[in-house]
Amino acid sequence: MSPTRSTQPTKPTTRLPGRVAFVGAGPGDAGLMTVRSLELLAKADAVVIDQVARESVVERYCRADVEVVDAGHGDHGQPLTHAMRAKLVVKAAKAAHGGLVVRLMDGDPATFNGLAEEALACQKAGIGFDIVPGVSAVTAVPAYAGIPLTSSSSPAVHVISANDRSVDWSASATESVTVVLLGAPDDLAGALAKLLAAGRPESSPVALTERGTTIRQSTRVTTLGEVAKVMKTVEFPALAVVGTTVALREQLSWFETKPLFGWNVLVPRTKEQSGSTISRLESYGATAEVVPTISVEPPRTPQQMERAVKGLVTGRYEWIGFTSVNAVKAVREKFEEFGLDARAFAGLKVAAVGGVTAEALHEWGIVPDLVPSGEKSANGLLADWPPFDEVLDPINRVFLPRADIATDTLVAGLQAAGWEVDDVTAYRTVRAAPPAAAVREAIKGGQFDAAVFTSSSTVRNLVGIAGKPHPSTVIACIGPATAKAAEEHGLRVDVLAPEASSDALVDALADYGLGLAAAAAEAGEAVVRPSAKKSSSRRRAR
Repeated sequence: MSPTRSTQPTKPTTRLPGRVAFVGAGPGDAGLMTVRSLELLAKADAVVIDQVARESVVERYCRADVEVVDAGHGDHGQPLTHAMRAKLVVKAAKAAHGGLVVRLMDGDPATFNGLAEEALACQKAGIGFDIVPGVSAVTAVPAYAGIPLTSSSSPAVHVISANDRSVDWSASATESVTVVLLGAPDDLAGALAKLLAAGRPESSPVALTERGTTIRQSTRVTTLGEVAKVMKTVEFPALAVVGTTVALREQLSWFETKPLFGWNVLVPRTKEQSGSTISRLESYGATAEVVPTISVEPPRTPQQMERAVKGLVTGRYEWIGFTSVNAVKAVREKFEEFGLDARAFAGLKVAAVGGVTAEALHEWGIVPDLVPSGEKSANGLLADWPPFDEVLDPINRVFLPRADIATDTLVAGLQAAGWEVDDVTAYRTVRAAPPAAAVREAIKGGQFDAAVFTSSSTVRNLVGIAGKPHPSTVIACIGPATAKAAEEHGLRVDVLAPEASSDALVDALADYGLGLAAAAAEAGEAVVRPSAKKSSSRRRAR
């Protein structure tokens, strides 16, 4: 459930005012937020956001019922003054009655953010407050652009608000000073012109970074004499760095040169199953959009599952084999329904089909005895699963909680190895509802740079509910069976993971991105994301 936007938080019952926490949201990358800031967001009854939209941060880290107060702009889209924001914060605290109001401020609260005005307003109104420092855009954005602020030849840094009318620009005219300018594009343009007029050489390198520390970051390098031409197309939020250290970007750019930087990747899975995939894509500079292709539902009749769980507790089984995270979730929910916990697994051997399933068991406090050493699949499990031994194994029965559409490969293999198998339907998988029209159009219209498929069913279901991805979209598949399903649906497979794991799949996609960058460099061309090409000449396998 998305948080609701409001200018008036709801009123709890106590008459005491709320407490305000001034929290630094960092410059854009949520990974730069502090542990303390995330703890406070989780407890917040209301969040007052700043000029840069932070809805995604609120949705990710706050309760679903949190009130969101916009202190960035007024009703007509005009930026609010510091005094107006201070009044909103005080009003929110008084309405929170004993609760917690987080004032989420861009970057660091104490740097060009109006903290003094807002905190003084709280003090005057008798409202208690805390201050949680954050990572400032002053240092973070240049760092993400590959630009150190100091060097042996430039030991000083001047940080200037571009709309400050009282600046002595002559103090920043020498080339041994690195100048960092913050402000709206129009203010930046005026400040750079004043710096030039104060005597800073026209040849001084200038870097302009928009949307710093996010995957939409863009940095352009020019000179002080030519920057006015570039400023016409700069968008908020932006930051300018003037100085000799800008030249180091060519060697030190690390963020915008990531293999999948700026790529928008389609992940056709449920959000619960996509966490590790999303994190790994982000580590390569991509953003991921999850489109669920299946919906997981309980079995139509629960009796078989209930008998199996009771048998597990009474010692009916030697092994239990988990072939998916959903299977772990289904058994865990049934345990909780019966008032059981992980202690009921004592004396039972546990198998997991792969790392993601094993991690779900670890979260439950269970360490699996068997995870395939090779292929992470039913065949991989069978390759490592020991045969039944009448002398060593007191019980010859295996409990397999699985989906209603699971194949018979594992069951047949275990039976051939001498085991008796209770193949139990723990959950049903049904095709998910079609995504929103805008998402379907994005898929078919080529707005995604890549799509990663982790099973044959994700291919079939995505095509069924949303249509085929555009020919420009890079198709990455986790294994041969998934690749075959993709080809059968008219998709050309560009990337095949060397092993059946989501990490290996994302790594293979990153290697593909590196290949595109290398080919572009060899041809002397700029790197162009697949979604920007949308070549109509590309042919799909039929």
